[in-house]
Amino acid sequence: MRGSKERTRKMMESMAVLLRNTTWKCGKIERMVVNYLSLQFQKCGRIAVPVREMLQHFKFRGKQKSEFLDAIQRLEKRRILKVRAL
Repeated sequence: MRGSKERTRKMMESMAVLLRNTTWKCGKIERMVVNYLSLQFQKCGRIAVPVREMLQHFKFRGKQKSEFLDAIQRLEKRRILKVRAL
């Protein structure tokens, strides 16, 4: 249990950087994350966005929060985005 909480805490304190703007074979939450990151880059020129900010924007709570963090990890595994520590 401790490893899971530690992983969540580290993920919440990190930044997400979009590497590829593709949503091929992505789920609903993964598409939302990729679209949000690409819009932030287009509108504000921001390359990196805090994970905590995305979580507040989407207003996820409880189970959806854990699904959101899992989606970020899947996107990182597929090399669509990169998660960096602050």
